[in-house]
Amino acid sequence: MMITRRTLAGLVAGTALLPAALRAQQAPVAMPATGERPWAKEVPQIRIGLLGGENESDRLGRFDAYRKLIEDTFKVPTRLFPAADYAGVMQAFSAGQIEASSMGASGYAGVWLDTNGAVEPLVVPLESDGSSSYISVMVTRKDSGITSLEQMKGRSLAWADPNSTSGYLIPRSELRNDGIDINSFFSRTGFAGGHEQGVVAVLQKQYDACCTWASGIGDQSKGFSRGNLQAMVEKGMLNMADLNLIWKSRPIPNGPLVVRKALPAAFREDFTNFHLALPDSHPKIYADIERGGGKGYVRVTHEMFAPIVQLRRDEAAERRRRS
Repeated sequence: MMITRRTLAGLVAGTALLPAALRAQQAPVAMPATGERPWAKEVPQIRIGLLGGENESDRLGRFDAYRKLIEDTFKVPTRLFPAADYAGVMQAFSAGQIEASSMGASGYAGVWLDTNGAVEPLVVPLESDGSSSYISVMVTRKDSGITSLEQMKGRSLAWADPNSTSGYLIPRSELRNDGIDINSFFSRTGFAGGHEQGVVAVLQKQYDACCTWASGIGDQSKGFSRGNLQAMVEKGMLNMADLNLIWKSRPIPNGPLVVRKALPAAFREDFTNFHLALPDSHPKIYADIERGGGKGYVRVTHEMFAPIVQLRRDEAAERRRRS
């Protein structure tokens, strides 16, 4: 079964419906009271996976105050587990080695398939305009002279990670549906090892272009309001004036905070409420872990990611067909 325009249309339609459906849930939530919980007997520690795509010291630095706040709130030891790539977090979920992680939609779909539905999404971040989606973008160096997708014919393209929604799954799907044979259109493609690494590879002339993620709203000269480009600008790693943005995807549903479904219901509710309350109670921690501003979080269900699950199945079928 190939990835079809119908599948992509379902994804876009579903994403368009999310904001209206989710805004109704946005009642203020209080941060859970500090103290020990009965569920701690079943969850003696909270292990949180951190996706790859950013150097480890930066990831640990961004998440340390978040880790400490969880530990102080629930009086349970909390540890961070940075993975080298997306697959590391997915494998940790499959092996029951972590309790929670924020993931992209494709990563969540992949681990849901790998574990036969043993994980569930709790919340997704809302963008500063209230939407719950973002976009994939393709960027080139300003001095390359490449200002359009058509000019990428015969050039090299870096994907972020094979389990990245915006850095692999969606751009491959959309380009294929626009009639581009990825295997012959580009001179070569490869994996950079993450979003940050992909942009660095372009800046260092290792690839002509890469795909990465951005909110798609806000000031483009600052890397938009949220996303990898914004984070790299903020860290002094990137000047947007050095890049051309030559392609944008349709809206992609924001990736969820994911937990193992076997965890106690009381833990999952506490953990959900903790995140719903976080932006108002600790805005600096919220901004650090979300790599930019937004309007907080909102509850989600697995059904909202069904189109992405189908895209994962379709992509796997396409790989089998090619081999």
